[in-house]
This record gives sequence, structure tokens and C-alpha cells, in this order.
Amino acid sequence: MVKVLFAALLVRLIAVIFSAGYGMHDDHFLIIEASASWADGYDYNYWLPWTEGNRGKPEGHSFTYVGLNFLYFYGMKGLGISNPKVLMLFNRLIHALASLLVVWYGMKITEKMSNRQQAITVGWILGMLWILVFVSVRNLVEVAALPFLVTGCWSLLKDQRISSIFIGGILIGMAVSFRYQIGVFAIGLALYFLFSKAFKPFFVFSGGVLLTFIITQGIVDYFIWGYPFAEAISYITYNMNEGTTYLPNSNYFMYVIVLCGCLFVPFGLLTGWGFVASAKKHAVLFVPTLLFLVFHTFYPNRQERFILSILPFFVMLGIMGYHTLTQTDRIKQWWKVSYYIFWGLNAFFLVFASTMYSKKSRVEAMYALYGKVKGNEHILLEGSSAGRTSMMPKFYSGGWNMRFAERTDEKSPLQPEGTPAYDYIFFFDEKKLPERLTAYQTLYPKMHLVKKAEPSLVDWMLRELNPRNANEYIEVWKTK
Repeated sequence: MVKVLFAALLVRLIAVIFSAGYGMHDDHFLIIEASASWADGYDYNYWLPWTEGNRGKPEGHSFTYVGLNFLYFYGMKGLGISNPKVLMLFNRLIHALASLLVVWYGMKITEKMSNRQQAITVGWILGMLWILVFVSVRNLVEVAALPFLVTGCWSLLKDQRISSIFIGGILIGMAVSFRYQIGVFAIGLALYFLFSKAFKPFFVFSGGVLLTFIITQGIVDYFIWGYPFAEAISYITYNMNEGTTYLPNSNYFMYVIVLCGCLFVPFGLLTGWGFVASAKKHAVLFVPTLLFLVFHTFYPNRQERFILSILPFFVMLGIMGYHTLTQTDRIKQWWKVSYYIFWGLNAFFLVFASTMYSKKSRVEAMYALYGKVKGNEHILLEGSSAGRTSMMPKFYSGGWNMRFAERTDEKSPLQPEGTPAYDYIFFFDEKKLPERLTAYQTLYPKMHLVKKAEPSLVDWMLRELNPRNANEYIEVWKTK
């Protein structure tokens, strides 16, 4: 098991170094931009009630995870470390090390509930699975909560002591505080204890979860907003009133497909079969995992990343459950062949996942300004050839007060009358680039090239597969 953990560490260290950037909007703009701006005395998303521009009510974002990131940035800058790339390198390292808890305690849980051989199989999958390696160095709250969730489940299962159950409740309560929807998983565990007539564990576990939630959501929100659970109440209210219209999806098998698809076909299907087969023998984990899956399946707002919070449990239960089936020669052969296919495909995807510099052109374009700007620059995002631009990560520039203007229509004026002169122009996409440059050189004859920001190989591939992935080439020009 130690060899498995070492291999998981090694591949994550590769990801720490080479898998820079950010995966999607939420893991950067809702976490990094918010917390890093707080460390600099700014409020990027206007979430704090004393910030000018705040709506005067909570936005529905838990402050627990973003607050921990704030403490990290504040501490690092107190040590004199302010380079955004260096800050994110250590941020990825911390997350990668924390993700090893998922691998280790995933093995411990499997060994406790089944046997050592299956525990090692689970460990290899959790340690080397391409998607888990990629997200282990990201700031997705769905994945950042996993070390607390898996470690908490181990504390519940390792023995019957009240102290262990209470600690398990505290840890799982922290996971809930990271991401409110994990409360569904916690409810599933509580229901298991209740219907098993394990009343003492039920009350002790529930008390641990509630204690953590009261401290992290009740007390913290009281000091920020003047009343407890402000963000949680706002989150629930928003989702009841508006969340049902956000990103609707009528595919009720989406999350099952995602879980099985992460493990490829046919291995993912066999793991899904094993997951169903684990229902009776391993109900303590099956019930909360299934409840979490059902809740997200029927809730209208569906995004693939939401289900990553139970992926380790799907793997554990799938492996253990499959081996509870009658081990005929055919079942053994199916498993052996599909297992080999899985590792062949996973090795291919793992190479890209552990070295993927995601959103490279946006990061590099903004980093080109680091140390060169005052922070209050006026920047034009020129995307008239493609009809769109992308949201730019201010964090990498080191400046928070810079203002962005956009031009996405070729017929619109080069610079609207009455607007201040641009300090920088970001040209998106290579289409008609010479013509666009020539046009702006009539306004700014002394403009000069600062940076050519190329998308990474994987960014380029994703864009070729689906043009909706706006991983475009960007040129940064200084106007004077």
C-alpha cells in the first residue's frame, strides 16, 4: 500500500509542476480571484458586505474553502512571496498532498470492509485515475472537500468508539461546509445509522456534523453578515427560486455515464455493476452515495463536475461489489480483460491530464503584465474576428483595478467616442489578425508587441473537437 501511495505522489508532483492554469470558471474565478484579491485588500467578486458594489445581501457562497485560500495567500505574501505563478505552484502542491488522503484512506476503508487485495486495486485506481490526478491540483470545491469526506468515513468505520464517530462527523461536517450539497451524503449516513437502530452513533455523528457547520457557517457568517448561516440560507433560496433554470439537462443518466465514463468502457460498466451489487453488504457507504447520485440526477441544475464528490466511493463500492458476485470463469475473464483495457486507456489520458497547462493563453497573456502595470490600466479585449472574447484572470497580472472593454463586432468603432485611451490591447484569435493590427496602428502608431500567448496542445485539441471551448491564441500589444 505504501508503494501505491508513492506512485500516486509521484504522478501528482508531475501535475503540480506541469499542469498549471485552471480547469474551468469556478475553480479560478470563484476561489482564486476571490481569495487572492482579499489578501491584497480588494474584493474581486464584491462578496463582502462592506465592499462598495456589494448587493447588500449574501451571494450564497460558503466562505470556508475560499477563506482557507485567503489565509494561504495572506500568509505567503507575508513571507514576501507574491509572484502569481509561484503562489499557484505551492497551492497545487498543497492540494496534491491533501489528495493523497483520499488514496490512503480509500485503501484503508476497502481493506476494512473487504480485503487487502481489493484495497490495493482501489488504491491504484484512486492514485492513478486520470481525472482524479487532473483535479487533484485544481481548486474545484467538489474535489477539495474529498480529503475531509473520505477521512471522515474512515473514522466512522475503523472502530465503534464514540470518539471516532464524533471525529468522523466533524470531518464530514467540514466537507459539507466546503460544499453544501455534500450535506446529502451526510444525511444518507445519518439515515443509515437511524434505520439500523444505531441511535447512539446517529446522535454522535449528527452532533459532529452540526458542530462543524455551526462554527464554520453560523459563527463566521454572524461576524460577516450579522446573522448566522447567511450564505447557506442565500444558497438554498437561490437554488429554490432560480437554480432550477440554470444549465438544465434532461439526460437523467448523465451522472451514471460520467461515473462509468471516467473508468472507460467496459471497465466502468463492470464497476457500475459492482456498485449496484454492493448495496446490501456495504450499505453504510452505498446508501449515502446512492442518495447523493439520485439527488443530483433529479435536481435540474446538472454539471458533470458535481458528481466528482462521490467518484472515490463509486470506485470503492464498485470494486468490492463486483467481487461479491459469484466468481465464475466468465466473470473473472470479463474483469481481467476490462481491467487491462482500462489501464491502457488510462495511461494515454494520464499523460495529458498530468501535463495539461489548461487555459494557457489566458494565463500567459495576463502574466505578461505582471510587474509591468500599476493595476489601473484600461485594456481592450479585441475579439471581433471570432465574435467573442474570454474572461481574463486578473490574478496573474498582479493588478485588480484594471478595466476591461470588449470589441466583438467588426462593425463597431475601434474606440468608442469619449472612452479613455487603451493601455493594452489583447487580440483574440489569428483570424484577420494583420488587418486588425493595421487598423489599431492608425490610432496607436507606437503600439508594440508584448506577448504571443499560444494555447497548450490539449487546449488546442479541445477547441478543435468542440469550437465552444474558447482556448484561443492571444497577442498582447502595448499601445504606447
